[in-house]
Amino acid sequence: MSNLIGNRFRVLVFGQSHAPSIGAVIEGLPAGFAPDWDAVSAFMARRAPGGSALSTARREADAPEILSGLNERGETCGAPLAMRIVNGDARSRDYEKLRDVPRPGHADYPAGVKFAGHNDIRGGGQFSGRLTAPLCFAGALAMQLLAREGVRVRAHIAQIEDVFDAPMDFAKPNLDAIAAEGLPVVDSAAGARMENAILQAKAEDDSVGGVIECFAAGLPAGLGEPMFDGVESRLARALWGIPAVRGVEFGAGFAAAGMRGSAHNDAYRVEDGRVVTQTNRHGGILGGITTGMPIVVRAAIKPTPSIAKTQESVSLSRNENEVLTVDGRHDPCIVPRAVPCVEAVVAMVLYDLLLERS
Repeated sequence: MSNLIGNRFRVLVFGQSHAPSIGAVIEGLPAGFAPDWDAVSAFMARRAPGGSALSTARREADAPEILSGLNERGETCGAPLAMRIVNGDARSRDYEKLRDVPRPGHADYPAGVKFAGHNDIRGGGQFSGRLTAPLCFAGALAMQLLAREGVRVRAHIAQIEDVFDAPMDFAKPNLDAIAAEGLPVVDSAAGARMENAILQAKAEDDSVGGVIECFAAGLPAGLGEPMFDGVESRLARALWGIPAVRGVEFGAGFAAAGMRGSAHNDAYRVEDGRVVTQTNRHGGILGGITTGMPIVVRAAIKPTPSIAKTQESVSLSRNENEVLTVDGRHDPCIVPRAVPCVEAVVAMVLYDLLLERS
């Protein structure tokens, strides 16, 4: 099932952008766990729409309603935890013409072919970024459980269009240096330039993309499997579940192709009684298995495909070329709201790996 992920910590996501609700069913939570709901709400608020001029004007409370999985004391009881989020601020009329004239950069056309025209076109249906809200809910719980194990997951915006944040030390990343307010960046001046780039694209009826860099510190060595079930494979699969992701790399990533082995290899040493590497170009994973160094993964986020500029498309009913102007409310840049989504799916996968260890 394509909307189910995980082996021991399993998350099933359901709903569509303009359906009555979206939600998730989560298996693998330990019995007796009392979630910090204020922390969950704060985490989900980072993804919620309508928070600033940098995001869509659509407003959703994104208040999760717990349907099952808790006992009378508010603790997990061993049963699957089911939750839903009611969709409120949907304007389905903005999408009526898109069944005939598909939007460039969206799944309208291939989904229409696959599902013989029965796909839900409103707001992108099941292909919408709206489905990342329940992912953030599940990820927020996973992050609390990871914290019990001394594991911390945090991401920053490494790039918006041609503006770059200050680089972080892969071996010893200072996660507290990432801003907690506004854009999650290390360099506030770079953050201001990123905001200007987003607002400039918005003023020109266009959009911009970027790169999110995520760190996971505190993991033990030895998690994962070789080849197809490696940690990179599982993280990449989860990250591809975020609709806007167009590329994933670990550690030095594609830059490794331009290095010599002597420059790319990370020398080992003993530090405080444990084996570490002096640098971390491998990104915390070798052979599909964690090394104990921080995991470093980057996700490339495409520019928002729904833009107000006139674009070229086709009329499927008339089988001829057509021009399209997309109506509705859309983010000029998805990247800021995608940061917690990246953190969430990384946390989900890593908690699943920790459960497999036992």
